[in-house]
Amino acid sequence: MSAALDAARELLGDARAWVVGGAVRDRLLHRPVDDVDLVLDGDVRAAARHLAVGVGGPAFPLSDAFGGWRVLAPGRDWQVDLVPLRGGSIEADVGLRDFTVNAIAEPLGGGPLVDPHDGVGDLASGRLRMVAPCAFADDPLRVLRLARLACELGLEPDRASLAAARAEATGAAGIAQERVFAELKRVVAAPAVLHGFELMERLGLYEALLPELAACRGMAQNRFHHLDVHDHTLATLQVAVDLEAQPQTLVGEEHAAGVTALLAEPLADGLTRGVALRFGALLHDIAKPATRDVLDDGRVTFIGHDTTGAQLGRQILARWKASERLRAHVAALTRHHLRLGFLVREQPLGRRTVYRYLTACEPVAADVTLLTVCDRVATRGDNARPAISAHLALAREILHDALAWHDAARPAPLVRGDELARALGVDPGPRLGTLLAAIAEARWAGEIATKDEAVALARSLGA
Repeated sequence: MSAALDAARELLGDARAWVVGGAVRDRLLHRPVDDVDLVLDGDVRAAARHLAVGVGGPAFPLSDAFGGWRVLAPGRDWQVDLVPLRGGSIEADVGLRDFTVNAIAEPLGGGPLVDPHDGVGDLASGRLRMVAPCAFADDPLRVLRLARLACELGLEPDRASLAAARAEATGAAGIAQERVFAELKRVVAAPAVLHGFELMERLGLYEALLPELAACRGMAQNRFHHLDVHDHTLATLQVAVDLEAQPQTLVGEEHAAGVTALLAEPLADGLTRGVALRFGALLHDIAKPATRDVLDDGRVTFIGHDTTGAQLGRQILARWKASERLRAHVAALTRHHLRLGFLVREQPLGRRTVYRYLTACEPVAADVTLLTVCDRVATRGDNARPAISAHLALAREILHDALAWHDAARPAPLVRGDELARALGVDPGPRLGTLLAAIAEARWAGEIATKDEAVALARSLGA
C-alpha cells in the first residue's frame, strides 16, 4: 500500500471517488506506487484542499487538466492528482482514457474493480491495447506514451494499436514540449530503453520529436566503426544501461561502488546522474551528420562533432524545456567525450596530465570518463579488441582520481591571489590567474605543499 493511497483513503474515503490509471495498474503489476490519480464525482477543489490540510502539504490547480488539482506530501515523496468525473459515470470516464491497462478503476472506499475494457486481462497477457480507435487522435502524445509504457512495463502493443498510433505520429510535433520531455525521460530511464527507441522509430516519432537522430540513420562512419551513427548511438546507450546494472564488468570491482553511488545521485528534472549519462550517450554524436567529411584519400571524418554536438544537444534539450542544469551537464558530456581517447596514446600519464584532464572536464570528469567507456565498448570496427582493452585500462586509472575529485571538497589555496600579488609585486590580472592555476596544478601533482613553495614556483615561472 502506498502512502499517497493511504492518505487519500483516510481523508477522502467517504467521497464518491475512484483510483484510476497508473496507480491501479502498477499495484496489479506489484510495482511501487508513489503517485495516485483520483476521479471524483463532486467538488474537486474542496476535496484537494481537505486532503492538503490533512497531510500538511500544498494543493494547487493543474494547468494541463481542466478542473484538476494536485496535492503534494510535505516532503514531496508522493502526490495525489484529483480530476472531475467525465461522462457521467466511471465507466464512461475510463472509456476516454488511452490504453486498457490504464482504464481500470478501483473505488477509493473499497469494492470490485471497474474494468469495462478488460485491462486486467491485457496486463495478464502482457498486451498494450488502445481503449478506442480515436485514442491517439484525441491526444497524439499517446503515441509516445505507447513506446514509453512498452519499454517501461514490458508490454507488447497489439497490431491495431500500432497502426492507429503510426497514423497519428505526425501530430506529435505539435505537442507541448514539456509533455514530450515528461514521457521521453521515462523512455530513456527505462531498462528496455532500446526497445522504446525502436518503437519510436517504427511509429514515425523520430521525425516529429527528434529529427536530429533520424538524420543519423544510414550515416556511415570510418573503418573503426562497425555501425552507422544511429545504431552506434543506441549501442552506446545500451552500454550505459549495462554499466549502471553491472559496473564491475567495465570499471572493475575497485570502482563499482563509487560508480554506483555517482550514478544514483539526483541531478536535475527528477533524473539521476545515471539517466543523465544515458542522455549523454543519446546525444554525444548527434552532430556527426552536420560535420561529416570525406578526405581525398577516402577517409571519413567528423571533425568538430564534439563541440558542435554540445551546442546542438543543448538546443535539443532547450526545445524539450529541460532545466539549465541538465542542458549544461549533457553539453559538457558531449563536449569532452573525446578527451580520454586522445590520452590513450600518451600512457603512462603524469600527474599533471591527469590534473589537466580533471580540470578541463569539471564538473563532469567522472561522468564523461564513464561515457567514453560506453562509447569505446560500442565501437567494434578495425583494431577494436586492443583499442577497447587500452581504453578501459586508462579509464579505470583515471576513475580513481575522477571519483575522488567529484567527492572531495576543494582545499583552500596555498596562497590567495592578493597575497601572491603582494609577494611578487605584480598587479591583479590574467597573468596572476595563470600563476594561481599553475600553483594549484603543482600542488595536486604533489610537487609543492606550502605557501613559500607556491610563491617560489610563481617566481620561477617569470612573474
